[in-house]
Amino acid sequence: MREIDVKEIKEAVAKLCVEANIYLPDDLKRAIKEASEQESSELGRKIMCNLCDNFRIAEEKGIPVCQDTGLAVVFIELGQDVHLTGGLLYDAVNEGVKQGYVDGYLRLSVVSDPIERINTGSNTPAVIHTEITAGDKIKITVAPKGFGSENMSEIKMLTPAASRDDIIGAVLEIVKKAGSNPCPPIVVGVGIGGNFEYSAYLAKKALVRPISERNSDEYYAELERDMLKRINELGIGPQGYGGSTTALAVNIEKYATHIAGLPVAVNMGCHVNRHAHTVI
Repeated sequence: MREIDVKEIKEAVAKLCVEANIYLPDDLKRAIKEASEQESSELGRKIMCNLCDNFRIAEEKGIPVCQDTGLAVVFIELGQDVHLTGGLLYDAVNEGVKQGYVDGYLRLSVVSDPIERINTGSNTPAVIHTEITAGDKIKITVAPKGFGSENMSEIKMLTPAASRDDIIGAVLEIVKKAGSNPCPPIVVGVGIGGNFEYSAYLAKKALVRPISERNSDEYYAELERDMLKRINELGIGPQGYGGSTTALAVNIEKYATHIAGLPVAVNMGCHVNRHAHTVI
């Protein structure tokens, strides 16, 4: 049994909150650069070049790549051979988010009640997902989620009779309706299976998978490629001004489901699909 003081988790989360808001994942930056060269629309190419300038300036000046520094979504993969000491796990995570956002001068966007709308002043509480895994390590992923893209996300409760084309059509309908709102080019996270809430979790989790990695199941990898092609044929383009680059990637995660159901959730990630991780 390995003992880990929760102070380590707090410090790690604080650092990740800042890093994720300033530095985009390398594969995402590469995809944006490549798309800026391949985009069919002249205006679209200019916009994509502006996006490249944006993430370069953010890195050089150490400032957020987007003004909406998001609601902190934290994924924790906790090894079952770890014994946490010094306090509660979720308290440490929230203290880390508070430290990262306040000391890092990141925008504080969380309200304590969805109706009363009073800002907590700390960007907490975070949304935390915990998974118990093998081993004696803790993997922490922080994914700041802006709501321009989050608000465009949906769940479709399809029937088992739905075909492959029906599933693609459901995703296309959501992307088409979203239009320019999620700040394309987007990353589309898709969760298939589980139940109502688990499919949404899968879609969110899909967004933190590197966009350079396809699903390990070839059937779903091919489905990712087909969805991406169909989405880019919609012509929404960079920032909604038209063109051939509406999405940079489609990431699908799947799970078992009930014989009577086929949940399909779509979680939109904007072109700054931010996430950073570390292992303790």
